[in-house]
Amino acid sequence: MKIPFSPSVYEHAAALIGERPWDVSRDLELLVKAHRTAYEIYRHAPVVVGIDIYNLEAEAYGCTVRKPAGNGIPAIVEPMIDSLAPSPPLPALDAGRSGRIPLIIEAGRRLKSLLPEATISVPVSGPFSIATSLRGGDLLLDVATQPVQARALLSSLVEGQVKFCQAVHHAGLGIALFESAAAPPLLSPEQFRDVALPPLKQLIAGVREVTGQTLPCVIGGDTEPILDYILDTGTWFVICPAETDKYAFMRQLGDREDVTVRINLDPELVSRGTREDLLAGVDEIIELAAGRPNVLLGTGAVPYETPPENILLIRDYAA
Repeated sequence: MKIPFSPSVYEHAAALIGERPWDVSRDLELLVKAHRTAYEIYRHAPVVVGIDIYNLEAEAYGCTVRKPAGNGIPAIVEPMIDSLAPSPPLPALDAGRSGRIPLIIEAGRRLKSLLPEATISVPVSGPFSIATSLRGGDLLLDVATQPVQARALLSSLVEGQVKFCQAVHHAGLGIALFESAAAPPLLSPEQFRDVALPPLKQLIAGVREVTGQTLPCVIGGDTEPILDYILDTGTWFVICPAETDKYAFMRQLGDREDVTVRINLDPELVSRGTREDLLAGVDEIIELAAGRPNVLLGTGAVPYETPPENILLIRDYAA
């Protein structure tokens, strides 16, 4: 059985041109070169334009992204707000001027022009993932002790994300929605349902209203316990992460053949696995797919140091 291969190439694209993730993440020419090179090697879909994809919005709101040593991945390590009702309120997110968002959209435009046959998407974060960067680890305590107020913080971020998605759509690019900070075990299934899900549904509905697109919804972690809630957003695309019980996940997905599912290999296996282990991992996913339509073979975020021959081996074997 053949299965389409959809690796998640972010910081790994920087390695393919011999550059540090930090430098590529902040330089238009390097970002275009890195993702163009990755596509020319792997021919993957979609090409998601970015390196540190979860930092964009929080940085645009005012968080500081730390410059890492060597080939580390840029990260936000200090929260920006110290209460659920920040004073002054958060500034409006302007996709045309805020932070690196204009750079990412312009890189997407250039890649679309250079690679007309490729599917080019811009990464957009879900409300809980943005709030996690803005508020830090205290957000989890907020969810437990002040769930109504925590949900209000998430809802306050929705309008800016809808406008961000609208700008991406106007640029002729696809939108890839990421919300992994909301997954168990960080949140219980009940906390996801009561706090994270309503703003997420609001975002997906808002984007559908202004663009006509229904967003894919990428949530990593132990997502089998919240799969029904993810599907309740109306998304057409989910992932079955390496961190969850993949067999239980696929059983629960059942006959929802209208929903595309990407079943992910463990990134550690992709980066360091032997040939035999890599092929065994692909065979397991083919078995999980069980001949159903709309199933992709994925990787999770490909680590920076992954040998390209590992990706090519997986791609060619799956085909």
